[in-house]
Amino acid sequence: QVQLVESGGGLVQAGGSLRLSCTASGRTLYAMGWFRQAPGKEREFVAAINYNGGGTSYADSVKGRFTISKDNAKNTVYLQMNSLKPEDTAVYYCAAKSVVRSRDPGDYNYWGQGTQVTVSS
Repeated sequence: QVQLVESGGGLVQAGGSLRLSCTASGRTLYAMGWFRQAPGKEREFVAAINYNGGGTSYADSVKGRFTISKDNAKNTVYLQMNSLKPEDTAVYYCAAKSVVRSRDPGDYNYWGQGTQVTVSS
C-alpha cells in the first residue's frame, strides 16, 4: 500500500511560481503523475515522470512553464510551476503507478488527497 501526501499549494498572483511536493510512503519504484481538477471540470493530466526519472511528459497547456522532477532518495516528486495563469487554478493531485508514466488517470493505482492552487489575475 502506498500513501501519497501533497503539499505546497496556495494563492499566488498571475505570473508567480509555486512548487508542489508529493511524498510517498511504502514502496518507491513508482512512476508519478500530477493531475488537476477545476470546479465543474474533469480531472486532467498535467505531468508525469517514470520511476527512475528517466522520462517525462507534459500537457500542452503547461509545457515550458511546469517542470516535474523526482527524488527517489526522498520518495518525493515535485512540480515546479512558473508563469502561473488564472486558468491553472485547480486542485492538484499526485498519483502513483508501476514503473512507466501515463497520461491516463485510470492507469494510476494510488492518489493523494489534493492541494489547492489558486492563481489570481
